[in-house]
Amino acid sequence: MNVTAARINGKVTVGCPSPSSFVIYHLGSDVEWKTFQFHFHDFANLSTTKGHFVASPKFTCNGHQWQLRVCPGGYGEAAEGKVAVYLRHRSEKSITTRYGIKMIDKFGNATRTVITRKKEEFGAKRVRGSADYISRSVILDESQNILDSNGTLTFAVAIEEEPTTAFVPKNPLLKIMKGLCNDEATADVCFEVSAAQETDDDNGGTKRIKRTTPFYAHRLILDHCAPMLAAICGSNDSGGKVSVPVNDVKADVFRHLLPYVYGESIPKEDLKKYARDIIDAADKYSIVNLKLEAEAVYVQSVDICLDNVMDNLLYADSRNCALLKETVMNFLADNHSEASAHISFTDCPGHLMKDLLVAFGRNSKKDANGANADELTTLSVSELRRRLHERGLEVDGSREAMIESIKSNA
Repeated sequence: MNVTAARINGKVTVGCPSPSSFVIYHLGSDVEWKTFQFHFHDFANLSTTKGHFVASPKFTCNGHQWQLRVCPGGYGEAAEGKVAVYLRHRSEKSITTRYGIKMIDKFGNATRTVITRKKEEFGAKRVRGSADYISRSVILDESQNILDSNGTLTFAVAIEEEPTTAFVPKNPLLKIMKGLCNDEATADVCFEVSAAQETDDDNGGTKRIKRTTPFYAHRLILDHCAPMLAAICGSNDSGGKVSVPVNDVKADVFRHLLPYVYGESIPKEDLKKYARDIIDAADKYSIVNLKLEAEAVYVQSVDICLDNVMDNLLYADSRNCALLKETVMNFLADNHSEASAHISFTDCPGHLMKDLLVAFGRNSKKDANGANADELTTLSVSELRRRLHERGLEVDGSREAMIESIKSNA
C-alpha cells in the first residue's frame, strides 16, 4: 500500500505551547512555535527496507518549505529494527531555526521527543532528525498504545516561528518611573521611617534607640498615585526637599509600599510574609490596589479555623477587607454547628450579622440550584469588584457599599 501522510484537517496551530504539547521550558516563553500534525496510515505494512521512507506533504513555515520523512526500516548506520525520523528542508535558501518532533499516541499524548536546544542551520535539501528514533517493535506493541485502531502512526512537528514584525522596544515610561523611586538626586520628599529598637547598653542591660530609614519620593508622582501619602507631606513653599516623619509603618513594609506606588510589583512571598502589615499601611494611605493584592494573598495563604476565625473576622471588619470577611463568613456558614458550640460571639459587632446571613443565603442557593443566583446581594466580593472595575468605579469598600455603588451607577 503506497501511503503518505496527510495534515489533519489542513489546520495549522501557532503558539507556545501549542496544542501538540511542545512545552519547551528552557527556550523561554517568548519563543513562538508553528505546529503541524501528520498521520502515517497502515504503518505495520509499510516497507522496512533500510533507507526507504514515506513523506508528508510539503508544508510552509518562515517562508520555507519542509517535509517530514519516516523510515520504517531505519536509515544509514542505525541499528536493525529502528525507525528513523527526519525533518527535511525543501527550499534552496538556507535558514537557521529550532525544531521539534514528537510522536503522538492514540490518546493524544506526546511521546518520544526530538527537540533542538540550539538553533541549527538547514541548507538546501538538508535533513535533520534521528536515525535511531524508536524501535519498530515498540510502535507495533499494542500495550504501548501508539498506533490507533486503524494502525495509524501520528507525528507532530514544531518549528520556531520567526517574528514577522520589526523589533521595537517597549515604552520605557514604566522603567523610568521605577528608576525614580528612592532617587535622592531628583526627589523633593524624604520620608523618614522610624522605629524603636532594643540594643545592649554599657551596663549589660538593654536600651531603646530610634532608628530612622530615609525613603526618597516625588510629590508630583505621589499626588497622582498615592494622594494620602502626598497629603502628609504638607506644603513646600521653599522648593527644597521636605522631610516627612513616618512612625506608624515598619521600614521593611514601607520598602515595598513606596516602590509599588512607582509601578514595581511585590513578590508573592513578601506579600505573604508582610500581608497584614501591608494591608494596614495600604489601607491607611489609601493605596487601594496594593491593599487588595495583599488581601488576596492573605486569603489564599491563611488557614481559617475555629481557633482564628473571630480574630480574622474582627480584623477584616476593622480594615474593611471585604474578601477576607466573605471568606470568614463562608467558613462560619459551612461550619455553623461547630462554630456555635465553640466560639463566643460576644465581641462580634451586630452589623456583621447581615454578612453572615448573605453567606448562609449563598450557600443555600448553591445547594438548591447548583449555582448562585445572579443577584447583587448574593454575588461574591470578587464579582462585585470586577463589575465596579469595569464601570471605572472605586473597588475598595464593604459589600453594602459596593452594591450601592453598582446600583447608583447602573
